[in-house]
Amino acid sequence: MGFPSDVGVIDTMLSVPRGRREDWYEFMKPQLRDQESLEEFEFPAQYMFKEIPHDPQEADDPVGWTLEQMDHHNIAMAMVGTGPEVKDHPDRFIPCGHVDPNRGMDAVRDIVRDYEVFGIKAVGFFPAGCNPQVPINDKRVFPIYAKCVELDIPIFVCTGVPGPRLPLAPQKVELIDEVCWFFPELTFVMRHGAEPWTDLAVKLMLKWPNLYYSTSAFAPKYYPKAIVDYANTRGADKVIYAGYFPMGLTLDRIFSELPTVGFNDDVWPRFLRDNARKVLKLDD
Repeated sequence: MGFPSDVGVIDTMLSVPRGRREDWYEFMKPQLRDQESLEEFEFPAQYMFKEIPHDPQEADDPVGWTLEQMDHHNIAMAMVGTGPEVKDHPDRFIPCGHVDPNRGMDAVRDIVRDYEVFGIKAVGFFPAGCNPQVPINDKRVFPIYAKCVELDIPIFVCTGVPGPRLPLAPQKVELIDEVCWFFPELTFVMRHGAEPWTDLAVKLMLKWPNLYYSTSAFAPKYYPKAIVDYANTRGADKVIYAGYFPMGLTLDRIFSELPTVGFNDDVWPRFLRDNARKVLKLDD
């Protein structure tokens, strides 16, 4: 059968583009030091991509434009930030809050506010992108993990070497082990590859029942072999589709390459839809 055309995809990393692309990453500039990142790149990880999506800032209706792109590629729902589109189109957009643990209890209050106002289904955390950086197992994040457990929502965390030219130490995959041990009820989803520690990521997913992996920021032709092999064996329920549109990958590229990924037939529906529905509790 191969890649199915009749599965309504759930994309766990997509964004509705507003404003100039370079403004999306303004928060990162205080930490960047090289000239290319500060003066030449449209986005900080641009050196890793052969081409990036056309900047759609001229679109009169960015939400409508995004929905058109989703419809064209059979994306039924997409996880985005907490913009007005999540209230205007609750059947298409899944709200996700984003936190900076440096804010202390205010970060916890941010989660509660987003949960009450927008009904967030998840929280996002970028350890290397915080200023100062916050390691995955840092005590500053523990109140956030605890609140996610209390609200019964997952946290999506960037892991592995960051694409932007920032120090990698806060995102070492080994740091996840302590978090899963201390918070066995926490649903933790690895974002952005976990490279070069994908073998360790697989080992930890075997160890911890609530640890998952998403494919965000990777073109399908570059999905790590260890992750594909794991999905085809013991990890069919642990690997979740995520794109990277419009940040660094076009949907045209993603969906033209997906059929070449060697997932087993029974894995595809779970990868594209079912695992996200379970983790995000979309059926509750």
